[in-house]
Amino acid sequence: MRQFRFSLLMVVTILSVGFHSQAQAAVPSMLDLSTHKGKVVYVDFWASWCVPCRDSFPWMQAMQAKYAAKGLVIVSVNVDEVRADAERFLAKYGTGIAVQYDNAGAIAKEYDLKGMPSSFLVNRAGAARFKHTGFREKDREAFETEIRQLIAE
Repeated sequence: MRQFRFSLLMVVTILSVGFHSQAQAAVPSMLDLSTHKGKVVYVDFWASWCVPCRDSFPWMQAMQAKYAAKGLVIVSVNVDEVRADAERFLAKYGTGIAVQYDNAGAIAKEYDLKGMPSSFLVNRAGAARFKHTGFREKDREAFETEIRQLIAE
């Protein structure tokens, strides 16, 4: 079953045209964001096999550098079953971003992911305001606009 889910996520990632929605909803509880209370949090789910994740990491690093002083925190959640796969990815693509490992997929299941990468933008009050599936070059500007919007609130 786990292999089927992995394959399905891979197909969705490859075929994904991207998904974007705006909603105000409670953040699932399994991922503890309480240490970031009062901050805007960009939660990013990724895997070492995810090709768009390779592009999202430099963008997330740039966003963190640009907006950290204004209250942005980026938290990445790796869903690889084997942690060494994630560590090889991080060695190659770098990070300065907090990483939480979800090798059992429990957090990913709670967030009901539809593809990789998936991200959630959480406002200072702790409500999930934006949800994205996929990451493409043309998404960068819209995602940054959402970050600026939540920082300004």
